[in-house]
Amino acid sequence: MGLKAYLQAEYPEYNVSGSIYFGYMDMSYFSFFPDSLQHRKLKTGIVFIHETCQFEAWLFGVNKQVQKQYWQLIKDSGWNQYPLVVTIRGEDAILKHVLTENPDFDDMDAVTEQIEIGVVKFIEDVEEFLKAYPD
Repeated sequence: MGLKAYLQAEYPEYNVSGSIYFGYMDMSYFSFFPDSLQHRKLKTGIVFIHETCQFEAWLFGVNKQVQKQYWQLIKDSGWNQYPLVVTIRGEDAILKHVLTENPDFDDMDAVTEQIEIGVVKFIEDVEEFLKAYPD
């Protein structure tokens, strides 16, 4: 919750979900994305994977049709800066990028900084890739 509040304050131009989604004990996440992605019906999220105790940035569509469209676009383009999920069947993401492995929860400032730098770079890279593909 502290990370979400921090990003909301630091990036008022970004959309941040109103609440944190607590999954079926496998993950928790909140969305954090610019209007440029929203315009394409895409979102990015910061996801905490409980089993591996790591934070990831995910790119996902607002629905399965959008997810399939952009998954296919990225696959066909050969862009491989971030791992593309093998198949979208049964997946919530299009791309997944590890932001932290084994975060030190005793130093939340460092964890927050690492996540912030990683997710902003991830978003900027996705935006840059998408510039070549007018909507």
